[in-house]
Amino acid sequence: MKNIFKRRKEGKTNYSKRRKLLSSNLPRIAFRRTNRYVIAQYITSNEARDKVEIGVTSKELLQHGWPKEMTGSLRSLPASYLTGLLIGKKIKTEKKAVPIPDFGVISPNHKTRQYAFLKGLVDSGLGINPGEKEIFPSSERIEGKHLKKDFSAIFRKIKSEIEK
Repeated sequence: MKNIFKRRKEGKTNYSKRRKLLSSNLPRIAFRRTNRYVIAQYITSNEARDKVEIGVTSKELLQHGWPKEMTGSLRSLPASYLTGLLIGKKIKTEKKAVPIPDFGVISPNHKTRQYAFLKGLVDSGLGINPGEKEIFPSSERIEGKHLKKDFSAIFRKIKSEIEK
């Protein structure tokens, strides 16, 4: 019995949030970050068993024109936005139901990567209503103008590639 809440002690699962998400019977889109990438997954649940139907990592941005010398920034704000845009387009092309965003145990701080990801989902045309608009990062930060090397031209090229 003592291992039941092991994932809660390790800070990996918030069971009260998970119960609310599962009781809604709606698909969810999970946003997770690792030390190198951003991961997005479209997940459906049946009797508390999760099934990942669509998965995207920011590593896939390399196929859309992300510069190879900037692979260290595949978890940046622009990468989060473009990953959200990419999975949003995949969900729309496969005609899946509109998901509920699931950020897991990440604290919901405004103007961060998770809200850049959410902005990418909104811009993909999924029909997610985020409510407040001031939670999103500024367009300059999303385009990567705050990075050491101005990333905005490359960002626009990748964005147009994904939107095709």
